[in-house]
Amino acid sequence: MTTRESAFGLQLPVSRHTLANGLRVVFSVDHTAPIICVGVYYHVGMRLEPHGRTGFAHLFEHLMFQGSESMAKMEIAQLVQQNGGNLNGSTRYDFTNYFESMPAHTLDLALWMEADRMRGPVITQAELDNQRDVVKNEIRVNVLNRPYGSFPWIDMQAVAYDNWHNSHNGYGDMADLDAASLEDVQSFFDSYYSPANAVLVVVGDFEEAHALELARRYFEDIPAAAAPGGADIVELRQEAERRTSNVDALANKPALAVGYHVPERGSREYYAMGLLDQVLLQGDDALLHQELVSRRGFTGGIDGGINFLGHMHNAQTPLLWCSELVHDRDVSADVILDAFDTVVERVRTEPLSSAVLERALVKARASLYSTINDTSYPGYGRADLLASFELFEGDAAQVNTIEQRFAAVTPELVMETAREYLRPSNRTILTVVPGVAEPDPTAETGAAE
Repeated sequence: MTTRESAFGLQLPVSRHTLANGLRVVFSVDHTAPIICVGVYYHVGMRLEPHGRTGFAHLFEHLMFQGSESMAKMEIAQLVQQNGGNLNGSTRYDFTNYFESMPAHTLDLALWMEADRMRGPVITQAELDNQRDVVKNEIRVNVLNRPYGSFPWIDMQAVAYDNWHNSHNGYGDMADLDAASLEDVQSFFDSYYSPANAVLVVVGDFEEAHALELARRYFEDIPAAAAPGGADIVELRQEAERRTSNVDALANKPALAVGYHVPERGSREYYAMGLLDQVLLQGDDALLHQELVSRRGFTGGIDGGINFLGHMHNAQTPLLWCSELVHDRDVSADVILDAFDTVVERVRTEPLSSAVLERALVKARASLYSTINDTSYPGYGRADLLASFELFEGDAAQVNTIEQRFAAVTPELVMETAREYLRPSNRTILTVVPGVAEPDPTAETGAAE
């Protein structure tokens, strides 16, 4: 067991353990309120799924709510809600997680339920068919039949990345989802849902010794299995600007997105990029907002950041820093890009003033604490950060160094990072044209649902 706290800034209590079957366990005690949050993070997400099985990580997230040998379909949700809690699960680029926020006295129940789920779902052909249809309908509602549904997160990745793991549509291709069999379900579970490929995190009002005893009681006899080999997600340095344009039959205005590859997670440059994000994009005081919205009136707002499905702390790299906006028809994307480039070139050629850098640090700190104190699921923001640092940096306690990492960034480092990573040859430009797309006579019916 190791325990580490930082003398600077954020100081979350963190203790780490590893069970005999390889399951990593992270605790963070907080007696502020009688609430606990329990989460299990499996190191498999959209870009770690096998070739030919796009959307399978997402499909499997749904299947893990369909019951086990000890619990009926959706009984886990009923038990959580009957005890005054709430729960959810999600599929991200690099992990799939399951979590519940509950009254502190239900810790025993929460750990038992997650251990039971880790032992394995009981999936019938009927359940597989049902959840496959649920996922396909979700894709129709959220992507195919929605204006800007794939903009920019699916469309940008397809062009900006060369590696299939990063570029494919992790939400799911209809043909791949239709091809999934019960044998595929069992193989996926055996490969990715082993204790050695997971992190159990508990935060909130509990006694650590008791929680560790419960974790060992419920999880340690789950059979050990070797963690799967990690997928190769490396991207080579981009050397030329890429551009693509898509027609969106449901969109009523044009849209523009600009994405840049970011530095490696954990590096000094990565945190410099995080501050550039604050300076350029986050908030009404951001330079791009001031230029494109307040001064030029090209758009009503500009959004984006690092990591389409979260924030810079809960994914591994490669990632993109992407800005996106919808604009009026009477202004061209090229005119907007000229104004965009004027702003970006400023940070590439001129060091930030101490006042601007200090403001960016304050904004980054505020964003971090807002993430930690997310009230949608009490305790989840903290649990998510701890599990992410355990998965991607090998030590959940490194969460306590985030503020130090930001504070170590200098104006010179910001400018060096901007020169390398905000160069035009490192970016992908995506435009959306409103209108009716021409039908593709070669497209398969299943892929167009």
